[in-house]
Amino acid sequence: MVLSDYTNTFGQYLLRRYGERVHKLTLNAGFSCPNRDGTKGRGGCTFCNNKSFNPNARDSITTQLEMGREIIKKRTGARLFIAYFQAYTNTYADVKHLSTLYEEAIAVPGIIGLSIGTRPDCVSEAVLDLLVSYQKQGYEIWLELGLQSAFDDTLERIQRGHGFAEYQQTVLAARQRGLSVCTHLIIGLPGEERWHNLMTLERVLELGVEGLKLHPLHVVKHTILAKQWQEGLYHPMDMSTYVSIAADLIERTPPDIVYHRVTATASTDILQAPSWCHKKWAVLNAITTTLHHRNTKQGSNYGTCLPSG
Repeated sequence: MVLSDYTNTFGQYLLRRYGERVHKLTLNAGFSCPNRDGTKGRGGCTFCNNKSFNPNARDSITTQLEMGREIIKKRTGARLFIAYFQAYTNTYADVKHLSTLYEEAIAVPGIIGLSIGTRPDCVSEAVLDLLVSYQKQGYEIWLELGLQSAFDDTLERIQRGHGFAEYQQTVLAARQRGLSVCTHLIIGLPGEERWHNLMTLERVLELGVEGLKLHPLHVVKHTILAKQWQEGLYHPMDMSTYVSIAADLIERTPPDIVYHRVTATASTDILQAPSWCHKKWAVLNAITTTLHHRNTKQGSNYGTCLPSG
């Protein structure tokens, strides 16, 4: 009994597509964010650990990929990799600079594609066209958009700096070009309940999406959320509630959509709460067990009526 028995996981999608295991290699390319450099804000999102950002202490894209590739090869024997531009807003620069970074990544042996993590308000037409150009060359390309919630009041509460309208505009422009979009959603945001998560999923599905990522909201050091938690203004979700909501969302997702992730973790040196957010496999196993006990899987409840909020 494994998660891929019940969910269309990214690993299994890649295995079917390429006939062998493909791993993501995470990158920090030294990007900033308009929500922390003063363009839209200074503090960033309430859950974002800005003090972990240190652009002068990074290896080159090539070095990061080569180091990650060798570690994974020794561990699993994998030969194929996707370069995942993960840290901060990875389209927040002029297109010439972006193309230099992206092309450095795909020049590394074994790299078969790019996954670009960014905000929906930082994806220009020129950036989309650049990503399409790599896709036309045969590379696996994913645009990962951090939406988190479809509710503007929630996005304002967490100081996101954009609304659902920006997401809608960007995802439609990407999909019109044939780019695959993976949307990030957070469960446990302040002020939200289960029905908010279900409605967010429904709004995302209505626009169309090829992939999804689920994250539990967790408190890390040096964030606005950490201060709110310490003052008793935010109470983290317990693991059983997260697992139940994640299973609900999986059941309501069409089976052809790829789940890139159904949980996320933080290292113990910065994680403050909830403690279960460093137990990746415990959460994954609990989601798998929940779907098994419900006798459901991805798509089982697609199209069912949502509970009233």
